[in-house]
Amino acid sequence: MFGPSCMTVCELAKQELNAGHGVGGREVELVYIDGGQAPRDVVAEVVSLVDRGMVDAVTGWHISPIRRMLGPALRGRIPYVYTSLFEGGDTTRGVYCTGEVPEQQIFPALRWLRDVAGLRRWHLVGARYVWPLRSAAKIRGAAAALDIEIVGMDFVKMGDGAQPGLTRAVSASGCDAVLMLFVGQDAVDFNRSFAAAGLDTTITRYSPLMEENMLLASGAGATSNLFVSASFFRSLASRESLDFVGRYVEAHGPVAPALNNMAESCYQGIQTLAELARRADGITVADFDMAIDGLSFDGPRGPVQFAGNQATQQINLAMADVFDFEVLTSFPPGQK
Repeated sequence: MFGPSCMTVCELAKQELNAGHGVGGREVELVYIDGGQAPRDVVAEVVSLVDRGMVDAVTGWHISPIRRMLGPALRGRIPYVYTSLFEGGDTTRGVYCTGEVPEQQIFPALRWLRDVAGLRRWHLVGARYVWPLRSAAKIRGAAAALDIEIVGMDFVKMGDGAQPGLTRAVSASGCDAVLMLFVGQDAVDFNRSFAAAGLDTTITRYSPLMEENMLLASGAGATSNLFVSASFFRSLASRESLDFVGRYVEAHGPVAPALNNMAESCYQGIQTLAELARRADGITVADFDMAIDGLSFDGPRGPVQFAGNQATQQINLAMADVFDFEVLTSFPPGQK
């Protein structure tokens, strides 16, 4: 759903780097791999490219099962910058994580929604794989400290976001709000079924993974009373974001695929590789390991700084406004 956005932004990053000195004086080339394949097929394709000396580094947005297989399969032979929001805690050598983790992204949003909107009783729904399940476990473990109550949890296999049992369970739980841990089409299908059941008028939705293409696919009638937190929205009115949007439109035109958090994360992944190569004066995992801790730079989402192999950045909370997002507030880096 958001692949075209990601690829188009990557082309912008390549053009900008090659307009300068590339990376280490070498011209940047990109090889695209379909992250929507089965994880083992993605890993096999990447490892084949590495074995043939066709790539110097890997980056991109894809789900956690791929990262959990790919990191160990690479065995630290080349750097791997993982750009997606995820459950956190990956210490695999050679893996550098630029995406949001629950403590940075979800916890501050739940506190704000508790304090400002009075939402305390939560029902969690999501797909049955590592990111939703481990994120839900973290949320449940922090519920007392967050002063919220988890009144229900339901997880389904990927592809079952429209399962009628989900909306019935949410309705029966007596929750104030539902926390969605779905990706792509599953989130779209859940939005549609949630609105069709009439729950959007009485129960708030919050998602840490909802972007502009998914709003468009959900439809105008299925996105009311929906909050989202992310480090980037195309409507973010910061100097860095506005400049980024302007460069994107100038390079690809006003009808280019929609900018979103996933696409911007891919731009940031390439930017992270370039910044590490500049700081380390090399492109090996050993070089990067010496340079990663404390690395900081400015990007479209604002200042980014690494603690170990994990980036921290500002998180923004927005409300869906038909097919776009209205940013309501921001949480500074490191706020939990």
